[in-house]
Formats: sequence, structure tokens, C-alpha cells
Amino acid sequence: MSLPRLVRDAQPELTALWQSRWPASPPVGHMVSDPYWEVWVRFHSLPKSKRYPDDEGEYAVVLERYNTVLDELFAGRDVHVITSKWTTGPDAPRHRPRAGYWQTLLTIDDPNPNFRTYQHLYATRRTWQRSCLDGLLRAVADDAAADVLITDTELERIHHPYDGGADVLLTSPEERDRLRERHADWLSRHPQGL
Repeated sequence: MSLPRLVRDAQPELTALWQSRWPASPPVGHMVSDPYWEVWVRFHSLPKSKRYPDDEGEYAVVLERYNTVLDELFAGRDVHVITSKWTTGPDAPRHRPRAGYWQTLLTIDDPNPNFRTYQHLYATRRTWQRSCLDGLLRAVADDAAADVLITDTELERIHHPYDGGADVLLTSPEERDRLRERHADWLSRHPQGL
């Protein structure tokens, strides 16, 4: 699988910061953890690694786990919330009025233009407060939103929620280990932490 190629960049300062902090990966949620396994930990959203919530009680567990880790990472700090939209053309849709367009990546470069896929990234800055993203996090839990990244404004720590859990990238293996130990009950039993 080839890495996405940058097509358009509306926030070059954010792009430069990303490339200085995480040069081995584009800002794509499902790709960012692979090259940074030494500072990565994965938490599952539900007991017994259940992937999708079935009722409001399980949604409460999912949101509690997301928000607990996000609070530990970002309480009272400004964060970038990065969301994605996919199209078959390079022009970014204007469907997110409060999220600033960041960049467009060509994620599937097929010779037939009808089969090309572009990922448009939108970044908005806000102050993190517990539950402030519950609507988005619930959409992620339902697989109605994907490749969401939540990071501090210096891009030092990344929280990538996905349907079934969250990948978290930290500043050092020691910081990762401390977070992992605090939430050991949320870890996978898989030997590689998946």
C-alpha cells in the first residue's frame, strides 16, 4: 500500500508541523500508529473487546473511555480536531462549516479517474472540555465517521478514536507505559496489543 500523496494544502504551517513531528506517516488515522509503535497504545472501547455498542449503557461506557483518556491528554488545553471526507475528485467539499479545510490527499491513485479516491482533511481548533466531542465520538463508535484525529496544538500527542477503540500516540515509551498501566483493563489480550 502506497502512502497518500498531498494534492492541495491550505494550512502549510500545520502541514510543516505535522511533517516535523510525525514524518513517517501522513495525518491519516488508520496509518499513523504503524511507524510509531514505540509510543503507541491501543485501548478498546468496550469490555471483552466488543466492537460496537448495542444500547445506551454501552454508549456510556464508550464515551467514558474516550473522554477519560482525552481528559488525561488535553484537559484545559487547545486541541486540533481533524476530520475527513472522501470523494472521487480533488475539490474539497464545503460540508463542514465550522471546520477549516486543511489539505487534500490522493489516497488511491488509479489510472482510471473514476476510481481515484481523495481524502480531504479539515482541522478545527477548540479548547478541550470533557464531553465536548461526544456527538463526533458517538459517530466514530458507530463507524459513521472515520480517520478522526484529536491532538494538542503542538501535535505532540495524538488520540485516534475508531469504531472499537482508540489508538493513542504519546511523547515517549515511558509516557505510553504510564497511560497503559492506568487503563490496563481496556487493553487487548492480543500479544501485539491490537
